[in-house]
Amino acid sequence: MSTPADLAHAIWQAGVDAVGGYAATEAALSDLPRPDCILAVGKAAGEMTRAALTRFPGVPALVVTKDGHAKGLTGAEVIESAHPVPDARSLRGGAALRTAVGEMAHGSRLLLLVSGGASALAEDLVPGSTLDDLAALNRRLLGAGLDITAMNEQRRQISRVKGGGLLSGFAGAHVDVLAISDVPGDDLAVIGSGIGAPPDDFVPGCTTRIIASNTIARDAAAAHADGLGLIVQDNREALHDDLSALAETWGPRIRNMAPGVLILGGEPTVHLPDDPGEGGRNQALALALAREISGTKGLAVIVGGTDGSDGPTDAAGGLVTGATWAPSAADALERADSGPFLRSAGALLTTGPTGTNVMDLLVAVRV
Repeated sequence: MSTPADLAHAIWQAGVDAVGGYAATEAALSDLPRPDCILAVGKAAGEMTRAALTRFPGVPALVVTKDGHAKGLTGAEVIESAHPVPDARSLRGGAALRTAVGEMAHGSRLLLLVSGGASALAEDLVPGSTLDDLAALNRRLLGAGLDITAMNEQRRQISRVKGGGLLSGFAGAHVDVLAISDVPGDDLAVIGSGIGAPPDDFVPGCTTRIIASNTIARDAAAAHADGLGLIVQDNREALHDDLSALAETWGPRIRNMAPGVLILGGEPTVHLPDDPGEGGRNQALALALAREISGTKGLAVIVGGTDGSDGPTDAAGGLVTGATWAPSAADALERADSGPFLRSAGALLTTGPTGTNVMDLLVAVRV
């Protein structure tokens, strides 16, 4: 018999699988003509490009993605860079993308594949800004409790590729933009800080399409739960708040929920101490919820980044039950050091790169 933890994990995974970069891109390419160049940037860029090259073999392709997120990809130039804090490779990736766009001939067609994570992975700075400035900005934004829209607004101010900057150098005939959304509202101007958005005065033809989102993932998770005979009690994008506030709001609701499933999506914010430990927002939220449901039987909660990573760690989040919490966990939460505690408790969620990125997904199961 499946445990609540098994059920929660299966439902969470069904949501992630439904927004895979390969399948979403493959479906979207069915009615697009062959491009002259493929550019891809973001955590899902590898799988999106794999689908594009299967459809259009031999087309020149450049991929800028996170370390380890393009394993096995052939037929493309790959630049791996850092996330969530950019490094020198991020500048190389941004410059390479900008050069590739600028070198496209008149009458040419570009396929641009964009997914979350692009804000850190690719950058070409305005004159006067340095890599140290960029890294310091990202560190400050990550720990300041800002939502993604506010963070990306500040990132655009020092960038020549974000906010329509990348496509401003395009002199070809048409751009097709396919995007996997990791932002509320699925706004192309916010995804990757607008690296795939056309500028306001864009003259060439341009079609844009959101091909995967948190809504699609949540609905797929809900459908899987329904197929398991479980009642879906709630399904909404409601994780856009400070993780401590989320735990206080949703912890009692989860603790007291009737048998069934609760599904939430979004992207929690976090205020980090000066010297944070190991972990990310999903690991911290999972541990905070473990405190809320401590001692409750027949209940499990999984919280994870749909991209398979959570902050500067290799984990996606946590999978907790009423037995996870212990007194020492309070200190781990205070020091932003949830990862080691969850690992020792066997509650760390580790998936590896998933090939997609549609914010975070929480699934609670009560039996």
